Amino acid sequence: MKTLKQYAEEAQKKGIAVGHFNISNSEGFWAVVNGAKELNVPVIIGASEGERDFIGVRQIAAMVKSYRESTGQPVFLNADHTYSFERVKEAVDAGYDAVIFDGTELSFEDNVATTKKCVEYARSVNPDILVEAEIGFIGKSSKLLDAVPEGVGRLTSVEEAKSFVEATGVDMLAPAVGNVHGMVKGGEPALQTERIEEIKNAVNMPLVLHGASGNSVDDIRKAMKAGISIIHINTELRVAFRSGLMKSLQENPDEIAPYKYLKGARNAMQKVVEEKLRLFNNL
Repeated sequence: MKTLKQYAEEAQKKGIAVGHFNISNSEGFWAVVNGAKELNVPVIIGASEGERDFIGVRQIAAMVKSYRESTGQPVFLNADHTYSFERVKEAVDAGYDAVIFDGTELSFEDNVATTKKCVEYARSVNPDILVEAEIGFIGKSSKLLDAVPEGVGRLTSVEEAKSFVEATGVDMLAPAVGNVHGMVKGGEPALQTERIEEIKNAVNMPLVLHGASGNSVDDIRKAMKAGISIIHINTELRVAFRSGLMKSLQENPDEIAPYKYLKGARNAMQKVVEEKLRLFNNL
């Protein structure tokens, strides 16, 4: 099977993107892998620190590894939004395929120093693991927002991106390009695709779009064409899970078997996954 790095590089050449979907339970896991299987495309399962703590750091790694080995399906695991070297180390040691050090609230210098430390440790354990880092603040919560959070809006500069990549040796970069974590109720800001293209040309590596829940189809297509190779979806899955669960409970008020009433939540998430993967892969 190809590595995640190979899939990301292929996506970069084709002007498409590998879908990244966050989960925190087994319903999310099956929604993502079944959706990717339906369309026969690679996929990344993401789990932030809070999500990993809920489902189990090593337990989710075992689920992904077992499923991949038994099916041959290209499913990969990413330690999303990790805020310390210690927790990056934890994910690397657990066998994750990729890790993200999120130092966006640190000074540029401190972000560089810790990211470089993470890269060096990850490479010493597993040469194939991908290390991603972020520059520019786009908010922190994957939830429904009344307005764009304070502090979001300043775009990552080309100079910042280039010097950061050169100093740290990361494999992938997530810049701030008009994207916002969560979903803004009044509508998402437009993605700055010109800046994406400028950064892509400067760093020549797969770029990652965080906070893509709620962005328009047109914006996503333009972003992929400009150089985005991995796209993160979380809030839309959370909304689908909640809506699907509520509908299932309302339609079956006497049902007490979790595997029956949770099926509605899983199916609702899988519908979102398939819809996004069709868009990301130009299907």
